[in-house]
Amino acid sequence: MMRQIGQVELVPDSPQTDDSLKVCVHSGPGCCTSKMEESYMAAVRSETQQKIRSYSFELKYLIAGQSKAYQDTFESLVSFTSNLTSTLFDSAYSSLASECRPHVLHLFNDINRHLLGDPHSSLEHAVGSFFNELFPLVYRRLLNPGIGHMSSRSFSSSSSSHEDCLRMTRQDVSPFGPHPGLLVSGLSRALGVGRTLSRLLRLAGDVVDATEKAALSRACGRGLVRMQYCSHCRGLTLIKPCTGLCLNVMRGCLVGISELAAPWGSLVVLLQRLAATLATSNNHNSMELALLAVRNHVNDAILHAQLHGPRITAIVEKVCGSQAATPVMISGHPNTSHVTSPTARMTQKPSKRRSMTSLSMGSDAYLSLQLQSQRSFPLKGSRGDKSRSLKKLSREFEGSIQRYELFFSELPEMLCESEMEVEQHTCWSGQDVVESYASRVVGSALKAQRDNPEITVRNTDPVLRAAKQRLEQLTQELLVDLDWAREAKRKGEEDYGGSAEAERGSGDDCDDEDGCEASGINTADLSSGRHPVITDRALLHPPHHHIPPHVNSPPLTPLSGSASMLTLQLLHLSLPTFLLLLSPW
Repeated sequence: MMRQIGQVELVPDSPQTDDSLKVCVHSGPGCCTSKMEESYMAAVRSETQQKIRSYSFELKYLIAGQSKAYQDTFESLVSFTSNLTSTLFDSAYSSLASECRPHVLHLFNDINRHLLGDPHSSLEHAVGSFFNELFPLVYRRLLNPGIGHMSSRSFSSSSSSHEDCLRMTRQDVSPFGPHPGLLVSGLSRALGVGRTLSRLLRLAGDVVDATEKAALSRACGRGLVRMQYCSHCRGLTLIKPCTGLCLNVMRGCLVGISELAAPWGSLVVLLQRLAATLATSNNHNSMELALLAVRNHVNDAILHAQLHGPRITAIVEKVCGSQAATPVMISGHPNTSHVTSPTARMTQKPSKRRSMTSLSMGSDAYLSLQLQSQRSFPLKGSRGDKSRSLKKLSREFEGSIQRYELFFSELPEMLCESEMEVEQHTCWSGQDVVESYASRVVGSALKAQRDNPEITVRNTDPVLRAAKQRLEQLTQELLVDLDWAREAKRKGEEDYGGSAEAERGSGDDCDDEDGCEASGINTADLSSGRHPVITDRALLHPPHHHIPPHVNSPPLTPLSGSASMLTLQLLHLSLPTFLLLLSPW
């Protein structure tokens, strides 16, 4: 009645023999009936699942909390760099600002989705779409400002077709040079760790949910009833089950969860390494610098288009045709006369070109000086800022998740500990009161359960099998995506040599304390297309990544004649500007 198992009327008034009993079979009279057995069966399965949920609650809470904290931190960083990129158009390209702002917002929304682990997101597609939309604006506002500039009411179908042609031919025309590709590669390298961490946290949450939703088999229910309630049928309500009995029953019931132990341990080690990577200053800064560099890449791409304006215009007119030019005034600059064409700008006197270049670059230098005046990272924040430091968050998570590396392998033992007493001279064996459990105690693996004397285990729960398969597959795929499998192989070859690694992998004369089971990754599996085996120590000692600086971009090809001086001036001015942007960090 205290456990609310069933109605008291189900209990007989006096001991009796019930031949219909299937679990708590006893030769003599007892206090149980077949209906009581059914109530015990439902109660014990519910109680066990509740215990599993109670033990996994802290782990589930940790994963959900860290996932939300990383999400907020990433969104805060992306929002800051999105606003910073928008200021580029406000300060240096005011004629593009209003029309480019939605495209900038859309680009950073896609970057945020990618960073949060959206499996359908693609940085290449996001960056490509942004520059596809930017090209018509740059072509019509900067390269040929008098072409087709008209109000939305008078926007003709020919103008719309011309813009569509510009979008579709942007990659072939290549008006922005190498900068779109450099932006994609830089973001992919720097954001890879954060994206992988987001995906693995979501996977970890799904695995914990699967363990809570997995159903206990009928054979498991009978074993649990025999362990916990058959003693009640004999009037023995205070005696505890033997430790060996409990281990056999729990390991048989949770064999599907125990099968998750190995891939789960690899997942936890990978999460630790990802958190440690984000916590180190170099990798912590590389993510922020890569996002901050979006502004520089966009600026350099537009400068590249301006420097090669005549060539780009000639190609576009051949592919998409030409449009009639109409005089236009730049909005927001009432004192500015008609905008000159790229050809006219190239034929201006050098002194005038130099002054225009210095003026256009002056706003960038001013903004860089403003950034330099900041004393800390944007994400350090003030006391009122809710965003947390990425470094501090990662350090806390690295220490917290480590405690759960063996969670699924130790769960049967944890459940049994709650049933055991410290001092116990006799115990319940499932059949009678004994001094010690006489049957063999089997291991947790599915293969070992064939010899389980308490429960017949034929297979594991399909929900847990699917969770294990997904856990193994995604973990290995992300390991290869991060290029850590190749690094582990190279590190093993450098540290130990091929022959030593082969000897260590044989495991003949090696002790666990020597670290043999954590020698690295089976690269033969990688070459053959099979999933490699992750081992802990190889993951915890990664080679350091170094993001190449933005200034290593391929140089622009100088134009002929006096225009080459303009190219050198732009390069001379853009390098100090970029260094000023990086100098606070």
